[in-house]
Amino acid sequence: MSDPVNVQLLDREYLVGCPEGEKAGLLAAASLIDRQLRDVRAANRNATLDRVFVLAALNLAHELIQLRESDGQSRTVLARSLGELNQRLDGLLESVPAKG
Repeated sequence: MSDPVNVQLLDREYLVGCPEGEKAGLLAAASLIDRQLRDVRAANRNATLDRVFVLAALNLAHELIQLRESDGQSRTVLARSLGELNQRLDGLLESVPAKG
């Protein structure tokens, strides 16, 4: 079930549907977006409200892309390290005489 939640962005109130149990996440997201909107507006005093929203959305999307790329690189490094450790362990296990 979806419950309506009021969020404020740049002193404007928006009623947004929210799945049960997701209210805290929605409010945190709204707070992040509101901060980004205020930063963009402060840096672009003459920008229209539409432009402020678009610039903020682009900034947040760019940050998300950077985080995803960084996460992907970290996973690649981790996978490589785990592969090397597995090879070392296999080598050590092969050199241990079998009990029998």
